[in-house]
Amino acid sequence: MRRRDLPTAFYATAPLRLDFAGGWTDVAPFSAREGGVVVNGAIALRAHVELHLGGKLLRLVSEELGETLECANSGGLAPHGKLPLLTAALRRFPVLGGFTLTTRCDAPPGSGLGSSGALGVALVDALTRARQEMVNAPDVADQAWQVETIEAALPGGKQDQYAAALGGFHRLSFRDPDVGVEPVTLDPTFAAALERQTLLCYTNKSRVSGDTISRVMGAYECGDPTVTGALHGLRETGNAMAEALRAADLARVGALLSENWKHQQALDPGMRTADMAQLEAAAVKAGALGGKAAGAGAGGCMFFVMRGDARDAANAVASTAGGVNILPLSWAAEGVRAW
Repeated sequence: MRRRDLPTAFYATAPLRLDFAGGWTDVAPFSAREGGVVVNGAIALRAHVELHLGGKLLRLVSEELGETLECANSGGLAPHGKLPLLTAALRRFPVLGGFTLTTRCDAPPGSGLGSSGALGVALVDALTRARQEMVNAPDVADQAWQVETIEAALPGGKQDQYAAALGGFHRLSFRDPDVGVEPVTLDPTFAAALERQTLLCYTNKSRVSGDTISRVMGAYECGDPTVTGALHGLRETGNAMAEALRAADLARVGALLSENWKHQQALDPGMRTADMAQLEAAAVKAGALGGKAAGAGAGGCMFFVMRGDARDAANAVASTAGGVNILPLSWAAEGVRAW
């Protein structure tokens, strides 16, 4: 029986991220065989988890997906069913008795902003807290990756989980199973300028990153020279991006975003959709120094570093590229937080 003085409600929140360069090199088997480098920055859009203990049923509510799952016991949390990330987290970190687990996200599903990784981090932190366990941020990131990639069988790399757990800007290096964490400290004036001049756009077309990831890494395993060369280029761009951010070189950051995007497009024919091409053209016309797709690509968000204030270009880009939604952007120094 649960003691009366123990809490019956647990909350956690974790930030999403912008991947500035090197994404894809954190994904196996490339990350295991050759090692990857990713530079990302956490943003104020966040994933949220609420766990309320009590009742007879296990009730899972995903507000971001508009789905609910109810079952009488943990036997209903089977793999390959509804809400795979939530059920995978509960299989790995079971909670006794009935409860209601609710998740929501500040960004739309399939945005490319690492929402599933951030949600996994928030789930692990909330569930371990409910189990009276304390886990440090890097371990939360690793456990969240295992929940998503191994338990839920949703392919992906580790950068999203580490960005969500740690917050801030980082150069992350990957040589499976090890992850190197190197903070990237931005000059405060430059950080403010980068925030002010970054335009974050959602195409209103979500994508399933796992499909693209499977195709790309399948081609890499088969020795496709174009894909292999692009992955090497992405890793080199990641190293260069860390230097450009530390040097407060905004023009170089913009150029490297575009360089990264060229390597990214070489990975898969479907990486750049017609909507994304239209959005990119509109951003260039409005004064973009450079930009790229967020996350895996093939839909979701794109972001651009503009010559001036991004707010001045937002209306022009949105009116030229039909159906685009401009998302708010600010940096997040704080990683996952639970209470």
